[in-house]
Amino acid sequence: MNYNKAFEREEFDRRVGNVKKRMQNAGFDLLICQDPASMGWLTGFDGWSFYTPQAVLVHLDESSPIWFGRAQDAKSAHITTDIPNDNIISFSESLVHHPTAHPFDELCDVVIARGWGSARIGVELDAHYYTARAHQHIVKGLPNATISDNHEIVNWARLVKSKAELVYMREAGRIVTDTMNAAISRIRPGVRQFEVVADVYHTQITGFDNKYGDYTSLCPLIQVGEGTSTPHLTWTDAPLPENGLIVMEIGAARRHYHAPLTRTMHIGKPPAAVEKLADVILEGGDRALEAAKPGVTCEEVEAIWQGVLKRHGYSKESRVGYSIGLNYPPDWGERTASLRPGDQTVLQAGMCFHFQSGMWLDDFGAAISEPFIVTDNGGEHLSHVDRELIVIN
Repeated sequence: MNYNKAFEREEFDRRVGNVKKRMQNAGFDLLICQDPASMGWLTGFDGWSFYTPQAVLVHLDESSPIWFGRAQDAKSAHITTDIPNDNIISFSESLVHHPTAHPFDELCDVVIARGWGSARIGVELDAHYYTARAHQHIVKGLPNATISDNHEIVNWARLVKSKAELVYMREAGRIVTDTMNAAISRIRPGVRQFEVVADVYHTQITGFDNKYGDYTSLCPLIQVGEGTSTPHLTWTDAPLPENGLIVMEIGAARRHYHAPLTRTMHIGKPPAAVEKLADVILEGGDRALEAAKPGVTCEEVEAIWQGVLKRHGYSKESRVGYSIGLNYPPDWGERTASLRPGDQTVLQAGMCFHFQSGMWLDDFGAAISEPFIVTDNGGEHLSHVDRELIVIN
């Protein structure tokens, strides 16, 4: 099958080598990675198969990772990765949704057969698809191993993007720009919310210049009127009002690399309170992104934003940003560095963040967010949608 792989093999070899160094420093012999983003980043594996148990294993003494998953998904591993055939291993189909047995019983058999039964093993305790039951079966099946949380060791390795990854981040930025601009053009009184979102999906996938978009890790979010006082509502069949506030958070993905974006619109003349909040959000975001250079810490970037808020009588308790990159549902955040007090992660060139400057007050909210790349000149904006409160007359 002619499958266009996202990266050259050398890119994956470099990533695996990076992770092995981190494993040695952390005292692990073996990693069992079930996060689909970790699996994809390490090997290129891609397929909607993460609803059943699957994993990529990395051992210090094994030259190639091992893919372990459902038999009908093994062909996906052959197609999308360069993993040797002997390292693509399927579990018995009878174990799918079995009431007592589990696919990871056979994963434990693989680990023992390879001579790793007494290894120091790191697992992803906070990964979305690593269930409590999966962990129980690994612990029971490997009684001589030392099993502990690897504390997102692969996620942290993903934090600084390579030049090849940044190509996809910028392409995702182009797609999200086109998608948001198309959505804004649909915001008119009487247009139903789901009609706007349907166009979002179309533009997300259409992409540009035959560079298609992937499904995003988060669905499009839209809030209207008082709904803007909370950030994660989805669409309904309600028509847009003759006069009112609308907030949309969408994303775009190119080979699963994500660029999220939020904009606030107002149909008709906006109230003074909305204009003031939008102005503060813009000022704080601009100042923070100007400072987002290598050597600055995450908490220092957040402090600049917070200083602008306080000067205008606002405050925000939740974080204002988080790292982004390759991901799968249900979230496009990498679960590593956050722009918030106490996070002393030092920014490096090539890190990517979503500066989510949303403010949610008692009866309304606003957000004008920005995905960006850390560069020597500050945060490079990935989107090129007008940074303003968008008034629709």
